[in-house]
Amino acid sequence: MTRLLHRTAAGALALAAWLLTPAARAAVGSLPGGPAVNQVNLPPPATSIAHEIMWLHNVVMAICVVIFVGVFGVMFYSILKHRKSLGHKSASFHESVAVEITWTVVPLLIVITIGALASRTVVAMKDTSGSDLTVKATGYQWRWGYDYLRGEGEGIAFLSSLDPQQRELADAGTPKGDDYLLRVDNPLVVPVGKKVRVITTANDVIHAWMVPAFGVKQDAIPGFVRDTWFRAERTGDFYGQCAELCGKEHAFMPIHVRVLSAADYSDWVAARQKEMQAKADDPSKVWTLADLKARGEKVYAAHCAACHQASGKGAGTIKPLDGSPVVLDADKIHQITTVLQGVNNGAMPSWRQLSDTELAAVITFTKNNWGNHTGQIVQPAEVAAARK
Repeated sequence: MTRLLHRTAAGALALAAWLLTPAARAAVGSLPGGPAVNQVNLPPPATSIAHEIMWLHNVVMAICVVIFVGVFGVMFYSILKHRKSLGHKSASFHESVAVEITWTVVPLLIVITIGALASRTVVAMKDTSGSDLTVKATGYQWRWGYDYLRGEGEGIAFLSSLDPQQRELADAGTPKGDDYLLRVDNPLVVPVGKKVRVITTANDVIHAWMVPAFGVKQDAIPGFVRDTWFRAERTGDFYGQCAELCGKEHAFMPIHVRVLSAADYSDWVAARQKEMQAKADDPSKVWTLADLKARGEKVYAAHCAACHQASGKGAGTIKPLDGSPVVLDADKIHQITTVLQGVNNGAMPSWRQLSDTELAAVITFTKNNWGNHTGQIVQPAEVAAARK
C-alpha cells in the first residue's frame, strides 16, 4: 500500500509539473469527438438528442441569467437608493398578499415552463424502439465488453480496454497526445444514420456508459438491464468515459465509438467476423506447455497485469499470483473455478467472457511463470467442462 501511495504521489507531481510547463500545455490540442482545449460549453452535438440537450441548456441558462440580473438588480437598486445615508427610513408593514402570490406563482410558472420544454426530449431519450442495431455494453473492472445482439454484425463480441501504451504513460506520469487516457484497443464501431440501442449492465460494480457528443449517459448496474440509444449524424471518432466512481482504475476506463459509413461498416463487420472465425479455437485441441505459456502470456498482459502486475506480485489488496496457494494447488479445478466465477463478491471478477483456450492458456502461464514451476498444464477441454 505504501509503495502504491508513493507511486500515485509521484505520478501526481509529474502530472502537475507537466501541466505547469508552457511547452507541454501548448502541445495538447483539441480532440475531435472528445474534449477540447479551453472548452467551456457542451461538446459539439453529433446526434439529434445532443442538439436538443444543448438547446435546452442554452434556454435554461438564459432564464437563469434573466432571473439573476432581475433579482440582484432589484436588490442592489434597493440597497443603493433606499439607504439610510440618503434619509430613507425603514418601512413598517406586516404582509402583502399581492407580493406573496407573485413570488409563489412566478417561480411555479418558470418551473412548469422548463419542465414542459424538457419533457419531449426526456421522453425521446428513453424511446429505444425501432432500433436498427442493438449492442450490449457490459462494464467490467476496468474495461467494457461489447456484444452485438441484433442487426448487422450480430454475434460479434469483444472487450475494449485502455491502450497499454496509455497505461505506461500514466504510470510514468508523462501525459502525451490529444487522446491521452482515451485511446482503446477495440473501439465500438457503428454505422452512421442508424438508430443504435445500447443495453447496459455490469459484472461487478456500478459503471456508467457516457459519450457527451451523443448526449448519452446510462448507468450499468450489476443484475439490472438498462438501455439508451443514439443515432450519429456524422462519421468520425467520439470519446467518453465511465461516469461512475467504479474503483481505483476508474480513470482508465474510456469509451471510444467509431462511426463509419454504411459501406465501411459492412466491410468492418465482414472483416471482424472473418477474424473471429480464425480465432475460434477448438476446445478439444490438445496444446503443449510451451504453446499454452506463449498464448497465456499475451492474455495475462491484456487482462490481468493491470491488477496483479507483470511481476505477478499484486499490489495493495490485490493478492500476488507468484507463490499463490491457489495457483500452486495440484488440484487444477480450484484455479479454474476462481477464474470462471470470481471471488470476494467481485473483488476478483469472473472472466467467463474469455474463451476456453484463453483461460486455459493464462492459467497454465501463471502455474509455470515467475517462481511458480508446477509443470501443470490446463487444457481448454478442462475449462469447458468446468463451465457446465
